[in-house]
Amino acid sequence: MLIELTEDTLKDIVASNEKVVVQYSASWCGNCRIMKPKFKKLASENEGTAFVIVDAELYPESRKLANVSNLPTFATFVGGILKNETQTNKTEVLNELVAEIL
Repeated sequence: MLIELTEDTLKDIVASNEKVVVQYSASWCGNCRIMKPKFKKLASENEGTAFVIVDAELYPESRKLANVSNLPTFATFVGGILKNETQTNKTEVLNELVAEIL
């Protein structure tokens, strides 16, 4: 399941899904644009896990759920709790992060 936030509602999505993977990005971020199709591909390959794209500048409450200090930041949540996060533009690192919760 892939969700692109249109409201600052990540907290609700994390609470209502057992496993959530988030890409925090911004429209001006080149590495975010590079990683977005890779993130979408992972979403299509992992049914049963919610994959969420969050514009970190538009949705500050959603950004607070992880320690976003650089973009893109990827975070995983299990049972409503932040499990892990990383800032990366490498597909291998993103794959390892997702594999930790599957």
